[in-house]
Amino acid sequence: MGTEKNISDMKDKEYNKSKKRRRRRRRREVSRVQKLYETCKQIFANCGPGVVPSPENVERLKAVLDNMTEADVGLMPNMPYFKSTLSDGPPKIMYLHLHECDKFSIGIFCLPPSAVIPLHNHPGMTVFSKLLFGKMHIKSYDWVDNLLPHQSTPSANISDNDTRDWTGLRLAKLKKNSEFTAPCKTSILYPADGGNMHCFTARTACAVLDVLGPPYCDPEGRHCQYYYDFPFPNFSVDGLSVPEEQQNKYAWLKEGEKPEDFTVDGALYSGPDIIVN
Repeated sequence: MGTEKNISDMKDKEYNKSKKRRRRRRRREVSRVQKLYETCKQIFANCGPGVVPSPENVERLKAVLDNMTEADVGLMPNMPYFKSTLSDGPPKIMYLHLHECDKFSIGIFCLPPSAVIPLHNHPGMTVFSKLLFGKMHIKSYDWVDNLLPHQSTPSANISDNDTRDWTGLRLAKLKKNSEFTAPCKTSILYPADGGNMHCFTARTACAVLDVLGPPYCDPEGRHCQYYYDFPFPNFSVDGLSVPEEQQNKYAWLKEGEKPEDFTVDGALYSGPDIIVN
């Protein structure tokens, strides 16, 4: 009886060790893109338009994205998405959809060399952008309406033959205007800070993994707006002055239609699956 009990205890211990090994193996096998999804689900659970995750949760998601590479999402720089083609128009940009719900979306922009995502906004959103590979120039702005005298309207220093509509200009402050080369840290923008309006220009073939919380939603008023930027000295407002050496840090932005030559086509994501739970 004692021997049988010892054998039974040994089997139980071995079984428990085996279970622990299997659990550890399963944890090791969780893909980084699955971890990204699960982290997004947790940190955006109680967020909504204009609601920013806590600083601790922002750092949690940033840490996950900082460690991600193109291999984690099944991409390689030599894929057709990233090759320039001979055409009269600008290089074609492809978008790979990974996941979207009412709380957040995950997707990847694939840009050939010289491709441009024009200046656009992210109303009420917190956005994480991770350059997976390549070299990209980013220009971004935030609104600075508090600098404007109440109800002042900019007047343009323009020639008589310029027929563009100069109404609707708003003052913005330059947040970023520099080049980024992978590997680099994740860029974060907030509803009213961090460069909510930005423009991407691919210096080389590159891929950008984007997380938006919450995603664009036309019925809820979160639609993508496009802008044109003009140098600060081009316009003047009575009562508003900026030192000459600081003027390159400001610009006038005007909302416009989506550029006719800007198109983004969808493509099938072929990386590790996301298990939605």
